Amino acid sequence: MARALELARAAAAAGEVPVGAVIVDGATGRELAAAHNRVETDHDPTAHAELLVIRAAAARARSPRLSGCDLYVTLEPCPMCAQAIAFARLRRVYFGAYDPKGGGVDHGPRIFAQPTCHHRPEVYGGIEEQAAAILLREFFAGRRG
Repeated sequence: MARALELARAAAAAGEVPVGAVIVDGATGRELAAAHNRVETDHDPTAHAELLVIRAAAARARSPRLSGCDLYVTLEPCPMCAQAIAFARLRRVYFGAYDPKGGGVDHGPRIFAQPTCHHRPEVYGGIEEQAAAILLREFFAGRRG
């Protein structure tokens, strides 16, 4: 999660919502891919850290399925990202801050709990929650102020 937080800080410095994500090989702990939000930079509403890191890890693995891999992300994934996580068949998801307004895992549509969801990763929320939440609060406070 430390690497994901580092990426989230880089996102904030680039004017992006501070979310960072890392995918690691579950067996070795080796980093396969890392990314931060690039929505503004890429002019792409789907350029969330999770989608970018899934794309990069899948390309590196030369497979659309990442069943032995784990995702570390600083914010609870939104519904779009949660569905991509299910499609990628990630083994585990570790996230930092909870997102009551935009989350799709523990909040909102709870994608993994839906009967139409064909893959449910293990999910662990609240990892380094305070550090992730502070980054988000400071980023949005700077935008409003």
